[in-house]
Amino acid sequence: MATSMSHQQTRGRLRDVIPEAHLGFWPPGPKNGITDVPGVLAHTTTIRDESGQINTGLTTILPRKDWFHTACHAGVFRLNGSGEMTGTHWIEESGLLHSPILITNSFAVGPCYTGIYKYAIEHYGKGEQGVDWFLLPVVAETFDGHLNDLRQFAVTPEHVVDSITNASEEPIAEGNVGGGTGMLCQGWKGGTGTSSRIVAGENETSYTVAALVQANYGRLQHLHISGVPVGRILQKRNASSKAAAAHDTEYDQAKNKKDGSIIVILATDAPLLPVQLQRLAKRATMGLARVGSYAHNPSGDLFLAFSTAAEIPVQTVTGQHRAVDPFKPGLINIEATDNQTINGLFEAAADATEEAIYNALTMAETMTGNMGRTVEALPLQATREIIAKFKEVEDSFM
Repeated sequence: MATSMSHQQTRGRLRDVIPEAHLGFWPPGPKNGITDVPGVLAHTTTIRDESGQINTGLTTILPRKDWFHTACHAGVFRLNGSGEMTGTHWIEESGLLHSPILITNSFAVGPCYTGIYKYAIEHYGKGEQGVDWFLLPVVAETFDGHLNDLRQFAVTPEHVVDSITNASEEPIAEGNVGGGTGMLCQGWKGGTGTSSRIVAGENETSYTVAALVQANYGRLQHLHISGVPVGRILQKRNASSKAAAAHDTEYDQAKNKKDGSIIVILATDAPLLPVQLQRLAKRATMGLARVGSYAHNPSGDLFLAFSTAAEIPVQTVTGQHRAVDPFKPGLINIEATDNQTINGLFEAAADATEEAIYNALTMAETMTGNMGRTVEALPLQATREIIAKFKEVEDSFM
């Protein structure tokens, strides 16, 4: 397709471009993103070439700056398992995360895995002790083969080392960036998105729950934004345009062959135990379902939640960093949230996941990529008009 149906509209986050949208009752953090959680660092590496055939990258999340020596509590949940997230056996076994989290394309899991080890060796493996440590890298993937020529293996271990090195607390880029560069979502160009929520606790405390997604799933007819069936309405409009209808048909054919996936990473500073974090990860499904996912058979819908509240020392083989007697049970003192008071965190996880997907859609731009295929960006003006009309009807009941 030579022309863009979205007319290159200025992109923006959902709250900015469609202020009429209802996004739950918990307020966002100052950056409305995953780096609102104190200590969490992130970075996106985007890889594109002049030919337009390569459109990929990687997204890096560091649960804390000293992730190598100090673990976080973590939990994982698999909504549908047609995908990969390495390192999750150990997370399920121990409840601990002590690795960077990398999100990339399906063919780049190996280079990303190697890249984490390369970084660790460069910083922690040069002395006489060598690699006397235990590290299982966490790498997740979704398939970007519609817009990216996977045969080129564009992601390298060196990209990973650079991304870990440059991770920061700055707001993370969204849309066609990082691992989300070549992704598709709910009938439109998808990608990377993030959002956060602040939940008030006891004694004037507050906690942050944040989500980062790599959104690459779903069909146009199922898309809902703020409860409004935007996808169904846009699809009916597209039926009267030959170019738009052809775009929708091409998109559906691509999804019939390989229906995407979504990776959701939830971060919080609330003191949660591993089983509670597993429960938190499950709540990402609520936000995902609101947007319009059915978790189809070939979709890899994999979620990981971690808490920065507890600092768990990581033991090494020779004890250069921490030595304990493994046959003498010892104590680690930690705090944990009362399950009877956890509902606000559950709601925040669902709401942040939902908005993160919206931000991936509204920030993504139309892309022409591998084999000349074009995937359009969500038309923001038309979407806003639809949501505004529904809001008028809602307000009329007041």
